[in-house]
Amino acid sequence: MRRRPKILAALAAVALPMAVSGVSSGGPPAVAATPGPSATVASAFSDAAAKYGVPESVLLAVSYAESRWDDHQGASSTDGGYGPMHLTAVDPTTVVDLSGERKIAKASSLRTLYKASDLTGLDPVALRNDPTANIAGGAALLASYQRSLGLPAGAETSPASWYGAVASYAEASDRVGAAEFADDVYSIMAQGAARTTNTGQQVVMPAVAVTPDKTQVSKLALPAGVKASSSGVECPPTLGCEWLPAPYEEFGAGDYGNHDLANRPKTGKIDYIIIHDTEGTWPGVLNLVQDPTYVSWQYTMRSSDGHIWQHVKANDVAWHAGNWYVNMHSIGIEHEGFAATGATWYTESLYRNSAKLVRYLAAKNDIPLDRAHIIGHDQVPGTIPSTVRGMHWDPGPYWDWEHYFDLLGAPIYGHSVFPVRKGSIVTIKPGFSDNVQVITNCTGAGTTCTPQGTNFVYLRQAPDDAAPLVKDLGLHPDGTDSTTVVSDIGARAAAGSQYVVADVQGDWVGVWYLGALAWFKSPASAPDAFAKPGLVVKLKADKTSAPVYGRAYPEQSAYPAGIPYQTVTPLQYTIGDGQAYPVGDASIETDYYRAVTFATEPPADHVQVLGTDRYYQIWFGHRMAYVRAADVDLKPAF
Repeated sequence: MRRRPKILAALAAVALPMAVSGVSSGGPPAVAATPGPSATVASAFSDAAAKYGVPESVLLAVSYAESRWDDHQGASSTDGGYGPMHLTAVDPTTVVDLSGERKIAKASSLRTLYKASDLTGLDPVALRNDPTANIAGGAALLASYQRSLGLPAGAETSPASWYGAVASYAEASDRVGAAEFADDVYSIMAQGAARTTNTGQQVVMPAVAVTPDKTQVSKLALPAGVKASSSGVECPPTLGCEWLPAPYEEFGAGDYGNHDLANRPKTGKIDYIIIHDTEGTWPGVLNLVQDPTYVSWQYTMRSSDGHIWQHVKANDVAWHAGNWYVNMHSIGIEHEGFAATGATWYTESLYRNSAKLVRYLAAKNDIPLDRAHIIGHDQVPGTIPSTVRGMHWDPGPYWDWEHYFDLLGAPIYGHSVFPVRKGSIVTIKPGFSDNVQVITNCTGAGTTCTPQGTNFVYLRQAPDDAAPLVKDLGLHPDGTDSTTVVSDIGARAAAGSQYVVADVQGDWVGVWYLGALAWFKSPASAPDAFAKPGLVVKLKADKTSAPVYGRAYPEQSAYPAGIPYQTVTPLQYTIGDGQAYPVGDASIETDYYRAVTFATEPPADHVQVLGTDRYYQIWFGHRMAYVRAADVDLKPAF
């Protein structure tokens, strides 16, 4: 279905100042938009393939793997890559390898834009800013790699014979990484693709099923590399993951860091995989995770090529979510990037390798591939009322959840089998590239963020474009309305999130959200939400309201002697009479993992306290929440 552009200029009138919390002041500056392409992108691929002797399907698939055919309006990626072909222009003296093992690729691999300039005679400025020139430069590079391997070139040659050239285009540091990229490209080629680019142009790549000659990778003058299956890291065998351990050490007066030993799932099952962004570049982030006085997470992913480091084993508990209950039951993956910047950091290589890792971890730990279990850090609830406002909001409004779940092989629900009516569950699916919402304060107070695709729809207090955004008492305890500030998630319904319909008025859908009614526009001709079956919670007949919680700790009687009771404090929200909320998981553990001492292996005082007071995980606002089964009834939606 073709979606309408959703640029909500009216929202600028309701934007209020709010500090951009959690965004590094060292983030990359905004880049001004550049003029559009001098020719259609589709014709640019066809012309470049013919001129430089590259099969068009190879050129299209390489570009899709690098950028999904977007030009990012002249902005560079994290490793200085530009345009649809991701031509790089980096000073090699600024590149540092902190892993102690991985070798940086040769300096020339960081400056492919200038090599493309030599091959084509095109000016480097044009190669950066003009997609047509950039595509020509990428084609010239591929042809030069093919010739350097002593292989026949020509647009008429079989795509199967270009595996080595495609692997070379990755500019990887070893043959494992090069083959990983080439395998991605040929997988894309076999599936085919069609999408509208960020400049509004439609590009179609028909599926081409070929069996590439993978022996060609041996011709590359690169070290062999080590596959994950032989390196001991918990990673798919096809990914060249590395082990870079987070320290488990004592320091100071009895303190220790930066994670806890455990024996999951025996000491608590793993329910969630949490998507973070680093708010810093990977060299600094890798330094931080090796600091015993800092926090930890299981994996770090580099933006430029999706390279993965593992730091904490999955059976141990990393300190990453800001909520101990969620830490107990989750795996954290940090993605290099800045939430307020988005697309220039969230590269296609990052998305694709992250999806491979998450599929592997989900299968290994029996985690459902849905948005109630593969969650953003911004969905983690505060633990008590005072911590709600300080919770993180990454990976932010520019993380493409719809594309990510397509890569996971679990597309977000988006078809109209059931009517959207009062009482039904709806799943939000607004599109991404053409869903350009007004966001402010990315580069400072009072600024409007550079327009780009977003992953959410705004929620209003009434079915009217001019109505104020809904309130979130956790983020705005003074009772003021939510805002368009990039860090303010108070009025955002993100792709894949679910809500129960309370009312429908024309194009407007009213849903229960944070204990109140919230409205978003979803015309039948281009809907942003789709009805589906499922379970909801409603108040028990003898209740007039029910509290919600940020963790599902056991009742006091469950704690053995010597382990202090962990108070279960309600958040500042309640479920009101007549309201309903979708269930994300009805079988979570009510538990508390006691781990407050250092030991070389999980000691006797590392104990999982199990309770009998049941909780359900529910969709409640932008974040998830927990509700006691004793307060609600579990019912099917209708």
